[in-house]
Amino acid sequence: MSGLTAAKPTRTAARAHWLGPVAALLLLLALLFVAEPMRVGSASMAPTFAPGDQVVVDKLTPRMFRPHRMDVVTAKVPGARQSMLKRVLGVGGDTVAIEDGVLYVNGRLVAEPYVDLRLMDSVYFGPVEVPQGTVFLLGDNRPTSIDSRSFGPVPEADISGLVRLRWWPPRPSPSPSPAHDPPLEVR
Repeated sequence: MSGLTAAKPTRTAARAHWLGPVAALLLLLALLFVAEPMRVGSASMAPTFAPGDQVVVDKLTPRMFRPHRMDVVTAKVPGARQSMLKRVLGVGGDTVAIEDGVLYVNGRLVAEPYVDLRLMDSVYFGPVEVPQGTVFLLGDNRPTSIDSRSFGPVPEADISGLVRLRWWPPRPSPSPSPAHDPPLEVR
């Protein structure tokens, strides 16, 4: 015998052994329940989001709070297994209409700086009343967007996330989802 003994593992080494699996589990739980990266797949939200943009979706807020007007959300496409990215422009009890390309909610004109009104000339829709427990979703790029004008109001339960920010590509943009329900601006 040489007289050498094996060193006992230190507490730090023992912690490091289980730290990796715990971190992986926490990351998995965060992706399942808290936040998730998402790639924008269509031009229906241009100019706010372009195809290929990467966004961070808050999955916790829709489980705890009702959606607000102007929130950009992810929701289940009615009758399909895929998700869509749209803006909430009407909540339960609202009346939504588009007159000559201009959005009206509850009879009040809504300022929408992200919509190119030159592309919306002579477009009419509604008015429709949004049932309680549902939201009226529209894409910012109205001429190409398939939204609540086609499939009707969407149940709040089908909202899976709130878009908090675009992280790629880096370019300036307005916050996609305000922290509160902004008043409808009358022009």
